[in-house]
Amino acid sequence: MARVAKIDNVIKKRFEREEKKRSVEIRTKLVYFLIVCEGEKTEPNYFKALEDKLPRGTVELKVDGIGRNTIGLVDYAIRQRDISCRKYDRVWVVFDKDDFPDDNFNGAIIKAHANSVNCAWTNEAFELWFLLHFQFVNTGLKRADYKAYLEREIRKKSGFVKYKYLKNDFCTFSFLENYGNQEQAIEWAKQLKQKYTDQRYSTHNPCTRVHELIEELLNPQDVLNGLESEK
Repeated sequence: MARVAKIDNVIKKRFEREEKKRSVEIRTKLVYFLIVCEGEKTEPNYFKALEDKLPRGTVELKVDGIGRNTIGLVDYAIRQRDISCRKYDRVWVVFDKDDFPDDNFNGAIIKAHANSVNCAWTNEAFELWFLLHFQFVNTGLKRADYKAYLEREIRKKSGFVKYKYLKNDFCTFSFLENYGNQEQAIEWAKQLKQKYTDQRYSTHNPCTRVHELIEELLNPQDVLNGLESEK
């Protein structure tokens, strides 16, 4: 019986080593993101569509659209991160300036940074990020204006002369992918960011940080390398 027990222990230890090795291998491939969005449809639809285009086995996204704004959104993201069984590598909140008070908008960003939550914010509307796929924008616009400009650009590029931009449309990502330029959008977003150096984020208009989240999703190994360097 002692010999049988010894063999069982050897097998168990070998199994544990293999499991540990397997978990390490998986860990080097997958980056776990929690993305909490202010909007319940537009932003979640976009990020879920983007996830489908990313190489398999590189990232895993949990995307929540909760219908809250600014500080309430940040509080929700912090709580979800802290109570989740999943250890998220990166936690992001996605929200717009819209008509929210300046103090709420600025305070949400500052609180997020203080709690290791990243902000993919846009001033004034998320549609700025969409429009940057087609043209550079350096003047602040209202949401209705972004809609009009988007419709004009997509009609011109796609040939769909009756195209109408709908916030909750699942096809928006396809139009951006097929007729827009994501790489150019990232570069133009960086140009907008460079215009501002202070923390009065509500005055940074137009501006978006969505590109920073996009770059992490496109380059998960860079995220892992950064996490390793922080240890």
